[in-house]
Amino acid sequence: MPRSKVKKSIPVGRPSVLRHTNALSILTLLRESGTRSRADLVRASGLSAPTVTNVVKDLLRQNLVEALGEGESSGGRPPDMMIRFKAERGCILAVDISAEYLSFLLADLNGNELGSLRVALAKRETTPGAICGYIDRTVQKLLGRHKKTREQLLILVVGVPAIANVDEGTVLSISTLEAWRAVPLRAMLNNIFDCLVIVENDTNLAAQGEHWCGAAQAEKDFVFISIGINVGAGIILGGKIHHGSQWSAGEIAYLRLPHILRRQPAIHEFGEVEGVLTSSGILKSWNGENRKDCRQMSASQKQLRAVDVLDLAQAGDPHARRIIRLRVDIVSDIIVNLSLILNPGLVLLGGEIGSHPVLVNSVLRQLAGSEFAVTKIGTGALGERAVLWGGVSLALEAISSVLLPQPLA
Repeated sequence: MPRSKVKKSIPVGRPSVLRHTNALSILTLLRESGTRSRADLVRASGLSAPTVTNVVKDLLRQNLVEALGEGESSGGRPPDMMIRFKAERGCILAVDISAEYLSFLLADLNGNELGSLRVALAKRETTPGAICGYIDRTVQKLLGRHKKTREQLLILVVGVPAIANVDEGTVLSISTLEAWRAVPLRAMLNNIFDCLVIVENDTNLAAQGEHWCGAAQAEKDFVFISIGINVGAGIILGGKIHHGSQWSAGEIAYLRLPHILRRQPAIHEFGEVEGVLTSSGILKSWNGENRKDCRQMSASQKQLRAVDVLDLAQAGDPHARRIIRLRVDIVSDIIVNLSLILNPGLVLLGGEIGSHPVLVNSVLRQLAGSEFAVTKIGTGALGERAVLWGGVSLALEAISSVLLPQPLA
């Protein structure tokens, strides 16, 4: 006996949900493309003219858009009313927490920079509570300087040099700061700021920044490798940050490579690769190379920075070149391994060590003979502000849902 056909029910959204979806579409169009007429919005959204008119009325009522009057006539029909998104209605803020400083970038709701500040952490307490206090006071100063109120701050994005559980807003561990173990950073900041708080790994944010307005705008799949005080990789797949199942995707500091010690990774300790590639690792090797000649070294030579060692290598110093050669081998191995696993369209190098010309050019020469997997290799375009612009980008992705919250069921 043939089975009877069961008609599938077509889910129909409640009017409030449909209105919300339509409003999000129109708001997103206005945010992404600037001023538009109602006729433009009808064509771009695929919604009916009456629906667009009703949505615009709702957005006007909520003070999210502004009517600018009629556009210029081209001699045909009377021009339609022009509508623009009110980017000045609120603001978003990105914060970069590092071992040496806190950096802040304030932007309007279109992502245009309003102002920035930096706070040095040298000789200061760096516990989670102290860091939150510095953020509180600096944000207040930055908002006041640009005539914004705390109520206008809608999203705060914080980049941390550690594995971060984005869903819970917790920071697992920061070895370079005091007492940062399983820190509920989002909850702590929500006790200070009445806005959406997003906590994210700093290298992931740097990759996001390069994708949004830097050197990787045309790439959907790429890897950003940062080498400086810390070592990490931000992985973008399909245009989105790839976190992995335990939020640790891109933690290349813990890679086990043949010419590095093979100790098991420990979350509260530095990775073996990190101990070699970072600024401190390079300086340790430099001081070891020159220990015998230490008495003859000038005061300025004893106070070299890691980038100075790279500069010396570029100038032909044999000790410096030997030190950098090992780093070039390691970075090249990392790029090949990541390329074989992910096959990205681009690998970007960043950080004060990673973006230095002597390391980049040496890596390019070493990988020039690769027949597959490794594609384009370049340097980031945003420098030390990549983390901040990545924070602004994440905030902009979330801003529509903050301005137009999902209606209650």
